[in-house]
Amino acid sequence: MDFDSLDDFLNHSQNRVQQYLNTAISQRRASGVLSQAMAYSAVRGGKRVRAALVYGTARACGVDHASLDPLAAAVEAMHAYSLIHDDLPAMDDDALRRGQPSCHIAFDEATAILAGDALQALAFELLASAQGPHMSAQQCLAMVICLAQAAGAEGMVAGQMLDMAAAHDAVSLAQLERLHSLKTGALIVASIEIGALAQGQVSDEQRLHLRSYGQAIGLAFQVQDDILDIEGETATLGKAQGSDLMNDKSTYPALLGMTAAKQRLLELHQQAQDSVAEFGAAAQPLVWLADFIVTRKH
Repeated sequence: MDFDSLDDFLNHSQNRVQQYLNTAISQRRASGVLSQAMAYSAVRGGKRVRAALVYGTARACGVDHASLDPLAAAVEAMHAYSLIHDDLPAMDDDALRRGQPSCHIAFDEATAILAGDALQALAFELLASAQGPHMSAQQCLAMVICLAQAAGAEGMVAGQMLDMAAAHDAVSLAQLERLHSLKTGALIVASIEIGALAQGQVSDEQRLHLRSYGQAIGLAFQVQDDILDIEGETATLGKAQGSDLMNDKSTYPALLGMTAAKQRLLELHQQAQDSVAEFGAAAQPLVWLADFIVTRKH
């Protein structure tokens, strides 16, 4: 299927993963409240950038079929789990997520923790059971390992620990970029690698280029988040504007100044574009996604 614009591609990706996620959650025999909390956090709203990266990367590598849907749903389930736990009072203590009360506000703290746990388990279940005519058991295993590494003590969890440690301490640019490459970038890179693994025959060189693309847009995503925390509006952001400043968090504008932070954003954008150039027209959705990440308003 060909796409004329980012909106076409995103709408297609969002509809595919939304339908699959909704069905996957409803089919699990969870208690009513738990199922509602899982759906509240995983199904409603969100840009679905990580799912789109799975679809876009697979497309760049010559793959586009229905067996991609559980892979896209898995990274979105993992992302939703991380947001639920990040918002908890013991972590970032955020009351708003995607313009609505965070899961622990809409339900309660214990339900939110359990909903996050269930979504993380669901993510691995979806990958492990994706085997079929288009996906070998070896490919599924590689994807499970990829997601586990991105989510665990060498990925998002490590990034969250660094984020909490840096809450009131000055950090260097290198430390800030390591923090965000783990907390935000690790799952973004994993989404791209999982999309590439769906092909099964991607060369090591191509995977390196795709990883470079993922690392660039992962950091760019956070730089733009930091800029929007200062220049955005609460109604558009879906969370309190200026929350990073109020919490005295280390950000790119605070460390570099706004002008240099915006220049860093442009450099990362260029790195992303250069990294997927060899894939040609098949990588157009990835180019669109990089453009979107550096220009988005929420």
